[in-house]
Amino acid sequence: MDFLMSGLAACGACLFTNPLEVVKTRMQLQGELQAPGSYQRHYRNVFHAFITIGKVDGLAALQKGLAPALLYQFLMNGIRLGTYGLIEAGGYLRTAEGGLSPARSAAAGALAGVMGAYLGSPIYMVKTHLQAQAASEIAVGHQYKHQIFPPQSWKVALAAAMVSGIAVVLAMTPFDVASTRLYNQPTDAQGKGLMYRGILDALLQTARTEGIFGMYKGYLEQTGWPQLTGQLSCSSSSCYCPRGGCLLTARHANSQEARWE
Repeated sequence: MDFLMSGLAACGACLFTNPLEVVKTRMQLQGELQAPGSYQRHYRNVFHAFITIGKVDGLAALQKGLAPALLYQFLMNGIRLGTYGLIEAGGYLRTAEGGLSPARSAAAGALAGVMGAYLGSPIYMVKTHLQAQAASEIAVGHQYKHQIFPPQSWKVALAAAMVSGIAVVLAMTPFDVASTRLYNQPTDAQGKGLMYRGILDALLQTARTEGIFGMYKGYLEQTGWPQLTGQLSCSSSSCYCPRGGCLLTARHANSQEARWE
């Protein structure tokens, strides 16, 4: 659980810092191996870079590379902080007298950091390639043209459905835990619950007694279930069934006639 919570905390911060990473990447690539004054400066400073990217590439470009950035933060910080936490919990940082050993703490931190950086490095490379992508008039550095899925592919909708399913589970699991416990609690002769007064009381009692982790019991099972049961994800023009590649077009939506591809 230390790995999970450490990774999720880092991902939360990444949502706000990724635009800064985009600007930093482009400013670092600007004028690569060129003498000062011999190239056009598309980005004069941080604020000018934000404005330029927003005007030319669009505001969404400030979040380029977000998916690999989130994965990188989850892996690197999850492994780094989670590994250190496990080492500390195992008592390996303390001497025979029970005191904290600075040398062992430093060694454990270095080992955990190296593991996280090594495993996250390939994802960081992909993130950098995506964040450097720009319109030709403001492009800097080498422009890689990565494309995960072909345009209009059903795989795009499938991937979006899976990611959105995970986001929904993250938001709804505490309420699901609370509702499960409300339904399962013993009652008195009048049918009144003996443990919880309502869903808010169930959430508060669970958080106080079992901590934040208690509110996410069954999280992994819920994450996989919507995908395995063929969750249907719809766009404005068509709907995609993850199971079997069923494409339901808008003109058939009311009649429930599906075209298979």
